[in-house]
Amino acid sequence: MKALQLHRWDVTPAEARQIQLDLRHRLERSDRIPHVKHVAGADIAFELRGRGSWSTGEARAIAGVMVYRFPEMNEVERASAIEPLRFPYVPGLLSFREIPALLAAFQSLRVSPDLIFCDGQGYAHPRRFGLACHLGLLLDVPAIGVAKSLLIGKCKDPARKAGSTAALVDTETGEQIGAAVRTATGVKPVYVSQGHRISLERAIEFTLAVTDGFRIPRPTRDADHFVNKIGRQRKAQAIAARA
Repeated sequence: MKALQLHRWDVTPAEARQIQLDLRHRLERSDRIPHVKHVAGADIAFELRGRGSWSTGEARAIAGVMVYRFPEMNEVERASAIEPLRFPYVPGLLSFREIPALLAAFQSLRVSPDLIFCDGQGYAHPRRFGLACHLGLLLDVPAIGVAKSLLIGKCKDPARKAGSTAALVDTETGEQIGAAVRTATGVKPVYVSQGHRISLERAIEFTLAVTDGFRIPRPTRDADHFVNKIGRQRKAQAIAARA
């Protein structure tokens, strides 16, 4: 997969916020979805090697992408990439910290997904441009944000039954920016919001379609397991090399 070159990555937090404001007008919040044959889940893990610190260039982002045939949800491919972290941790700007490694993983895929699930926010973001929006726009692929916690907004607790939803609303503007979705009966909800080229209604529909009885939908859950396994293997290799 090839990514669009829409901006530089060596930017300050202030410049990153302005990029979000500039690019959010390019988002498509209505459905422009191809026939979905393959879906992907993407996630990131972090590692700190040696005695370095998060600010000295010793930190790495481990990106993982899992691709499945849809709707059967049979895995067809997985890819990973490891890149230096070049952007600090700043709430609301995680895409600038994580996407360079994610793009490297996506660009190594042989099978291009028709829909991407991200472990993070989409439109439910202070500047309406979370990680799922940013990644979807760069790859020009429909994307959905599935977050484990709220960044902004409030919502009522959905009914306990799997498939129940409740509107996630920006308390300052009254705009609905996403939804709390109960993916399994009795578990905590996840927070679904649009990324790019998809409506909120379809984002919820697809999220439930790839849920398999656990709180976290399978694509991002498997991607999380994948990157953490890579991180554990690298840590074990580093310990063995020092022995």
